[in-house]
Amino acid sequence: MKNAKPLWRISVVTSLEAEDAAGEMLASILGGAATSYYALDQQASLVSIFIEQGSFSPTGVRREISAGLKRIAACGLEIGVGKIEIARVKREDWAESWKRHFHPIEIGKTLLVKPSWSKKRPAKNQAVVILDPGLSFGTGQHPTTSFCLNEITRIRQNGTQPPSFLDIGTGSGILAIAAAKLGYQPVHAFDFDPESVRVAGENLRKNQVADQVRLSCGDVTKLPLRPARQFDLVCANLISNLLIAERRRIVNRVSCGGRLVLAGILAAEFIEVERAFADMKLKLAGRRVENEWCSGSFCFI
Repeated sequence: MKNAKPLWRISVVTSLEAEDAAGEMLASILGGAATSYYALDQQASLVSIFIEQGSFSPTGVRREISAGLKRIAACGLEIGVGKIEIARVKREDWAESWKRHFHPIEIGKTLLVKPSWSKKRPAKNQAVVILDPGLSFGTGQHPTTSFCLNEITRIRQNGTQPPSFLDIGTGSGILAIAAAKLGYQPVHAFDFDPESVRVAGENLRKNQVADQVRLSCGDVTKLPLRPARQFDLVCANLISNLLIAERRRIVNRVSCGGRLVLAGILAAEFIEVERAFADMKLKLAGRRVENEWCSGSFCFI
């Protein structure tokens, strides 16, 4: 760790109301997923993303983030200070800071997601996902990821035969790991970002499910319209414009009688997503609104 290259920390100081939107915006610009914590003394949220040093233009990124903050404000969210910070940090400082902010979460009595340093013990028959934050990750803390995890556990509990599962935009691999731990088979997952795929692969091995998940690097915009196979449950945790643009490719991967879970959607944009998928003969079976985020579970009409 001492010889590891430093990281870039790109941060936005914003309001609690806009915290999640700022995180999604940073993720769309820089890849991976953002971290965040609320500073009570300052009444502000610090939303950050960490990337390795390399080809990086602070000026260009700052310009993109500034434009992204303006889009968030245009959606009606109060962005607060909206200060942009870009700095180099030691890798060990970043890793240790996460131990103060990442805590175990439980999805009912079925699933426990926790970091490796947590001593929390699972309940009887509770599956455990061990997940440490990485440069590209999803920890289950975000409302959209939490909704997906709840749907994965609910559908598994309601079925008798092990369902199949596809994770579009896997990030850390958290959804694929949870599905494998709960007995889904087969489980396929992909992401367009090679770094996310590498981190997901490490997480699969740490959780001893690498042989149960088919992981690949892929771009949803380049998927064949006619897939080789379909899945009982498909999760797509993507931004709304990408969900709408690629809805045909996504829906064609859902088996007859299967479920499609869409997440990563701003509440103000959800109705547009719902209408787009209604055109694909899918109806909304359930949804959750949390803060400014809305996620939905769809089935065929």
